[in-house]
Amino acid sequence: MRVSRSRVGATAMLGLFVAATAGCTLVNKIRAKNELNETAKAYKEGRFEEAEQHAKRALYLDPSNQTAPIFIARVIHQQYKPGVDQPDNVQRGRDAIEAYKRIIEKPANEQQAEEAYKAISVLYSAIKDEQKLREWITARANDTSKPNEKRAEAFAILAGKDWDCSFRVTELPDVKLTSNEGGTPKVTYQKPKDQKDFDNIQKCVVRGLEEAETAIKYDPNSESAWSYKTNLLLEAAKQAEMNSDPTRKAEYEKQSQVANKRATALAEERRKKEEAAEAAAGSPTP
Repeated sequence: MRVSRSRVGATAMLGLFVAATAGCTLVNKIRAKNELNETAKAYKEGRFEEAEQHAKRALYLDPSNQTAPIFIARVIHQQYKPGVDQPDNVQRGRDAIEAYKRIIEKPANEQQAEEAYKAISVLYSAIKDEQKLREWITARANDTSKPNEKRAEAFAILAGKDWDCSFRVTELPDVKLTSNEGGTPKVTYQKPKDQKDFDNIQKCVVRGLEEAETAIKYDPNSESAWSYKTNLLLEAAKQAEMNSDPTRKAEYEKQSQVANKRATALAEERRKKEEAAEAAAGSPTP
């Protein structure tokens, strides 16, 4: 069978093209690695903008590099200044959030994705975007692909936020000294003057208790879920007092004591495990 010269030439050219492409890819990977080395150097020396440029250059040279996106996110995050509400600084925080989200889209491993998730949570809180933060945590709570423990953790965090919603209103009760011997202080809780404020904290407590119960459903040994359930029930008791309903107040306080007993037991179990782990780590190797 005869093969035309043109066909042989085309095959040879294709082989040269593939070889050249492979060689170019290898060179770019080496260049990308060098850029990341420069990123690390600039980062250590506090030259964060320069470090960011090196990291972005590395990703451009080698789009498949999984280290470059991490460097980019961390360098941008480092440039954000917590507590500074200037628009350009807040934007830096949002830029870091987007950079971390790109890591989650294509993580090298689960640990990397988890670190990025937590960094995003911290940044949303830092820039005071409570709506986005709640949406972000709610998405994790409702993600059926995540382990039950992770979903429970997310629901517990949401419960904590709803507890805070009520506690910020009820944390300063009316305290008066009684006339009996010793002057025992009497604490009373007054309903907010604006009915809308009272309605809002009631909604927060109802939702928070639902979230705490859901967290416990996914992880019955969640110490934080039981703790927030305890505190949310105390908030419900305060609100019952504000509504002049002593019966419901007493019932919520009783439920709170039960939840607190479970939270205390879990805290004790955790403490013992930590002590055992520390003891094991400090024991001399035989």
